[in-house]
Amino acid sequence: MTRQFRIEWNPKVCNGKPVIKGTRIPVSIVLEQIAEGISWDDLLEDYPELEREDIKAALDFARESLDHTEIREAHV
Repeated sequence: MTRQFRIEWNPKVCNGKPVIKGTRIPVSIVLEQIAEGISWDDLLEDYPELEREDIKAALDFARESLDHTEIREAHV
């Protein structure tokens, strides 16, 4: 299930980076916090405007971005 409706791009918000809709929280910050081992509960406490579905949307966004990426071997 895609949750992309929770992610938005607006050139006037955070220099056009994808953010959680209705906030100025970049998807990259949510992903970075999770990668650093911050629990979802702590993340929700630190960013009260976030909801669990927003975190899931950020993870879906990352997965879907990778699904549409072509990786090629570099010949040096």
